[in-house]
Amino acid sequence: MSKKTHPNPPSRRAFLRGATATGAGALVAGTAAAQSPDPLITEVQPWAQGFGDGVDATPYGLPIEYEGDVIRRNVEWLTADTVSSINFTPIHALDGTITPQGCAFERHHSGAIELRKEDYRLMLNGLVDTPLVFTYADLERFPRENHVYFCECAANTGMEWAGAQLNGAQFTHGMIHNMEYTGVPLRTLLEEAGLNTAGELSDKWVYVEGADASSNGRSIPMEKALDDCLIAFKANGEALRKEHGYPVRLVVPGWEGNMWVKWIRRIEVTDAPVESREETSKYTDVLENGIARKWTWSMDAKSVVTSPSPQAPITHGTGPLVITGLAWSGRGAITRVDVSKDGGMTWETARLAKPGEKMALTRFYLDTDWDGSEMMLQSRAMDDTGYIQPTKTQLRAVRGLNSIYHNNCIQTWLVRSNGEAENVEVS
Repeated sequence: MSKKTHPNPPSRRAFLRGATATGAGALVAGTAAAQSPDPLITEVQPWAQGFGDGVDATPYGLPIEYEGDVIRRNVEWLTADTVSSINFTPIHALDGTITPQGCAFERHHSGAIELRKEDYRLMLNGLVDTPLVFTYADLERFPRENHVYFCECAANTGMEWAGAQLNGAQFTHGMIHNMEYTGVPLRTLLEEAGLNTAGELSDKWVYVEGADASSNGRSIPMEKALDDCLIAFKANGEALRKEHGYPVRLVVPGWEGNMWVKWIRRIEVTDAPVESREETSKYTDVLENGIARKWTWSMDAKSVVTSPSPQAPITHGTGPLVITGLAWSGRGAITRVDVSKDGGMTWETARLAKPGEKMALTRFYLDTDWDGSEMMLQSRAMDDTGYIQPTKTQLRAVRGLNSIYHNNCIQTWLVRSNGEAENVEVS
């Protein structure tokens, strides 16, 4: 593995000194120094000549109108109807790692339902000592925990299997969000019901089911259920949004999003997987020989450059450039991200905004200097298990071309000399 470093790395301090010396016009690379005073500095502007909105103007805070383009988006031709569809997180327009609930992608099988807290019930039955039914108020009385986890749809990047398809990080990688969840460990509720009746737990399962019309249900090994699964009723400090399972959803850290059952209504302890529709005809990986691989639960290490990208082109011209993106792994924590500007021939190690956290998004940055040359931008993630994100060729060698789900290959953006970017395949 080779590592490329710039012979004269840019200095932000020098950049700012130069901007101060030559005037505000130099802040935009390639623009001539200002020849006259900037009225935005020298003249009193309208917003400084009167009162702004009062504190009650927006009882629930909303983004300012100038950020009105930072929204979830659907792909109209992707599904027959939006009640069984998906929209995408605008990851190209966000920074940091926490996804605002209003921007977090949503996936439904029969539409987002309205269910009041007062009407909510969670049944726990099957091979338990005492079958139980919990109300929302009951759940709030158990000791609760807070954890930051990513939720990724198994179909994220799925349309890219056969080649470059959608022109934007929001559409190629936006079936993901990362939020702080508050709730009760599933383990706590199982222990409340008692598991002596189940006997040996190593071969037992739990089947979880949602309250919506699709009755989306998934089987989860007991080992995972007793480990880190969470019955969550808050996200980012506030109640779950309707589209994210209000009032209560299941959180299955690191595992595919379809298992994060929303509006969870029933948990059944069983002695075998239920083999539901969502774990047989769907969410399985069809290999080259036509045989489907079951139980691909964990989301492997993956990353994407979010800027520059097709929806976030370079607009400031040459000079200092921040390349940034996201990395994650369902098997552990991200330890390193490399970035290539030449389609994978050479690599530079990016800076992680903070040490990677298990099953959570990690933000990376590469502070560089752009001379206007075309770039083939890629990122490559590594996690604490030693796993390295594969190329498309490496992934296809194992999976073939029949797959839809669990595509974690390296993504390529072609950045042109004018700063615009497009989705291309470099396998």
